[in-house]
Amino acid sequence: MKRIMYISTTTRKLSDEEVDEIGRKSRVNNSRVAVTGVLLSANEFFFQILEGNEEDVASVMDRIKQDPRHEGLLILKAENGVTKRLFGDWSMNTVRLDGMSDMLMQAIRIMLENITDSHRIIERYTQPAVLQFMTEGINPLTVPVMKTEQVILFGDIVAFSYLSGLYPVEEVAALVNLYLDIASRNIAKNGGQVTKYVGDCVVAHFPPDRADDAVRSCVETLRSIQDLRASAGDCRLQKFLYCGFGISKGLVIEGNIGSSIKMDYTVLGDIVNLAARLESLTREIGKGIALTAAVRDACKENWDFIRAGEFTLKGQSVPQPVYSITDPAVDDMKSYEDILQVVASDCCEIQY
Repeated sequence: MKRIMYISTTTRKLSDEEVDEIGRKSRVNNSRVAVTGVLLSANEFFFQILEGNEEDVASVMDRIKQDPRHEGLLILKAENGVTKRLFGDWSMNTVRLDGMSDMLMQAIRIMLENITDSHRIIERYTQPAVLQFMTEGINPLTVPVMKTEQVILFGDIVAFSYLSGLYPVEEVAALVNLYLDIASRNIAKNGGQVTKYVGDCVVAHFPPDRADDAVRSCVETLRSIQDLRASAGDCRLQKFLYCGFGISKGLVIEGNIGSSIKMDYTVLGDIVNLAARLESLTREIGKGIALTAAVRDACKENWDFIRAGEFTLKGQSVPQPVYSITDPAVDDMKSYEDILQVVASDCCEIQY
């Protein structure tokens, strides 16, 4: 069996009658699939425990997520392999805490708020893969390191070190956050996993059969960045925001890497290093994307691939072909030297 514990908040203030109705329907629906548990109602918070066969609990959770009276559903803990029910005598019972003393009710409300806030903060600092393991009832620390095939994406900002020395730290930080947000949203939307940020760099990976999605993430990000440049004021930092992406495909080491102090669930290997070196090559080829033949061959969609040349990249003994695609946003690329020249000629009055 499986047991799930979650917190959610109501989208509006519910009357006592509405809370009672939620409890009544839960008892009826959950008893049909032998899902037991308890629902606690405390002001705007719902705290619920569900237990039963894995597929039945998943079905109930799907129904709860569709309920427009809930929002911000946060799974606190999921357990697989449960052998004994905690609420075997209840198909579902609802406990309303609103009638308790003001002091006790306030204490419970503060506790639920703090739990929710703490988990939201942890979510922002945790890799999506780790959160996925936890919601599936898997302890991420027990997941073994393995060799898998992945499509690796590496991207960063052109001439960032130079530009960061010209502008206020607040504007620099805002630009990096904006770039990472755009790139990460496109990666996640297209089925990729953001592995880590290294300064202004984003590292991500996709399943081996989703090379098209990796390319699409880069193209969509470059188009968004192009729009940002067009809307920026003269000599604003955003005006000089250019980025490059390297994409490779092959075997990597995937799993928990770190120490007793800090652990990352990440990917390692020559293919990851290759993606980083391809990203650096984008300045030389004048394209926002550089990718390997393996990535090109794995793509099924009709991208307009071009051969950018043969290059012997760092760590390799023989040259290999490098490819890009023809697209207005991909072609709109500047080198480090180009950006320095534009900034020096157009924005020589910048002083902070």
